[in-house]
This record gives sequence, structure tokens and C-alpha cells, in this order.
Amino acid sequence: MRRRRSLPWIYRWSRPIIGAIAIAGAVLTAYLTVTKLTGSGPACSIEASAGAGCSGVLDSAYATVFGLPLSLFGCLAYIAMAAFALVPFAVDRDKQKNLKKQLENYTWWLLLAGSIAMAVFSGYLMYVLATELKTLCPYCIGSALFSLSLLVFTLTGRDWEDLGQIVFTGLIVGLLTIVVTLGIYSNVNSPIANANSVEEVADVDGLIPIPEPVGQPTPPKGWDITTTSGEAEIALAKHLTDTGAKKYGAFWCPHCYEQKQLFGEEAFGEVNYLECDPQGKKPQREACLAAGIQSFPTWEIDGKFYPGTKTLTELAELSKYTGNSEFKYKL
Repeated sequence: MRRRRSLPWIYRWSRPIIGAIAIAGAVLTAYLTVTKLTGSGPACSIEASAGAGCSGVLDSAYATVFGLPLSLFGCLAYIAMAAFALVPFAVDRDKQKNLKKQLENYTWWLLLAGSIAMAVFSGYLMYVLATELKTLCPYCIGSALFSLSLLVFTLTGRDWEDLGQIVFTGLIVGLLTIVVTLGIYSNVNSPIANANSVEEVADVDGLIPIPEPVGQPTPPKGWDITTTSGEAEIALAKHLTDTGAKKYGAFWCPHCYEQKQLFGEEAFGEVNYLECDPQGKKPQREACLAAGIQSFPTWEIDGKFYPGTKTLTELAELSKYTGNSEFKYKL
């Protein structure tokens, strides 16, 4: 009892603190995952005044790994860290003393490896945020601070006897994390996938898949439209404008780019498009705020709002278009 009372407070409270931080990180990343999957956008999407803001970061090529939101993997990592920190409390010290001691020892090393990996990966993302995306994202910065805090409390929350092994573990885990991270993002800006060089070949259904965006969008224009419009696309675009339809979007939004690619360059020039980002071409931010736009793209047709990328067939139905419907492209 005297030994327990003589322990520094950080040794007694480190696990609960680590668990609390990890749970907070899990909640944050779960929220970002839901907004990413639903296309609703985080709360600061419209309010961002610098660069692409939160939504621009979450819609960038860096925010998707193996076809899934990066925030989903972050959420799983935080849940694992919370489990490593709190699971030993489920074991009764008096009845299962040896088991509890072994569990505490193993989970401390898991916490060390996990926190090092998360801190290194977060550091890389902060570098990307500052040099590639060149914008601010409070959610991303908050998650990075959570990761760093986990590492700090892991290092200071226990009386580590073998400091050399800690350094060795840090080097191995850190280097492995960097190698894996660079491998994951090695093709983000690869010129091999340049959309301008993609040949338009129709699938078995007669429609042409639209090319994916390449690299990072630069203000004020964003990605160039690489598809060509047909008569049907041009006719639908003119119909939408004639009937008062509007498309709200942002130059950095990949889903907005998909919508542009479905129309083609000539047809999209006929669309009544409102740029919501202040750094975009001819921005109309006040109109976007007045309309209460929460995600990009959003269509306003006959006074109703329809968020998300729409196929041209869907837009034709929503706007009661009855003209040529031989559209060329598909998502």
C-alpha cells in the first residue's frame, strides 16, 4: 500500500488518461468517417477561409486508403489504443495477480508501438497538410495532437527499466511506419494516371467511365475537365439553366469534378454553377451561405436541394427533361 501511495501520480493515472484520449480520438475520427461516407461534409466545410478547408482535406487523395476513408483506419487505431490502456482494469489484482501483471506489461509495449506509429503517421499528414494541401483542418490537427499526447503519456506513464529497448522499438516502428506510409501514398501524384491521356472506351453498357482526378486541385480552377460533350449533355445543361437549376460546388471537391466530367467541358459551361470557395473562380460564397449549402456538390432544382453527384439521367428526371438522353458517360 505504501509503495502504491508513493508512486508518482502519472504512473497511477496514465492508463485512464491514455484511454480517455483514445476514446476522444475514436469519437472524432468516427464523426469524420460518417461525414465522408454520407457526403455531408464536416461542420467547418463552408466556414473555412484558407485553402480548401476541412472538406477539401477529407476529399483529397490523401484521405482515402484502399478505397476506404483514412479516418476509418484512424478510428480503429484509437479503439485499439483504448483497449490496450483499459483492458488490464478488467482483471482482479487480488485474484489474478500474475495475469494482471503480464497483461499490463504486454499492453504497455503495445501502447508504445501503437503510439509511435500513430505519431509518425500523423507527423507525415501534418507535413502533407502544410506543403501539399496548404490549408488548415482543425479536425486533422486535433487528431495529430491526440496521437502525440498518447505517445507522451505512454513514455512518461510507466517506469521503463530498459531505455535502450524503447529507443530500439521506436526506431524500428518509426522506420516501418514511414516505409508503409510512403508506399501507400506513392501514386497520389503519379503522372501515369494522368486523366488527359485516358482513352475514352465504352464499357459493355455503351457508357464511358469518367477519368479520375489526378494530383491536387489548384485554385482558382481546380482540375481541368477532360471529357467531351455530346448533343445530349449540351441539351440537358441548357435545359437545367433555362429552368433555373443551380449547381453549388468548390474547385477542390472531387465529387464536383465527377459531375463536371459527366457533362463534359462544353456542356458544363452551360450549367449555372456557383463556386462556394473564396479562392475559386468567381466565388459566390454569400449565395452558398444564404442557400444553406452543407456539402458539395448540391443541386437546386425547382426549389429543392439534392446533395451529391447525380448521373445525367437522374438530373433529367429531377428537372423533367424530355430531350435527347443518349448520354456518354457514367460514374
